[in-house]
Amino acid sequence: TFSLSLAGFIEEPERKYCFECDSEEQCQEWIEALKRASYEFMRRSLIFYRNEIQKMTGKDPLEQYGISEEARFQLGTQKP
Repeated sequence: TFSLSLAGFIEEPERKYCFECDSEEQCQEWIEALKRASYEFMRRSLIFYRNEIQKMTGKDPLEQYGISEEARFQLGTQKP
């Protein structure tokens, strides 16, 4: 049996989560799923706040960095 303990969130720094698996393969599947979920959460948050800033200012905040047209920053696209 494999286990993975993750530190809690900022609001609950002492809280820990434990995922137990029956095999190393299952453990790796959990780790990959957590990584993907984390990336997707951050990507969606970036898109949301980008749109909010654009509504408020009329400017795309990513444009100054030359990355505003990149697919990863658009709705409906996934990380390659």
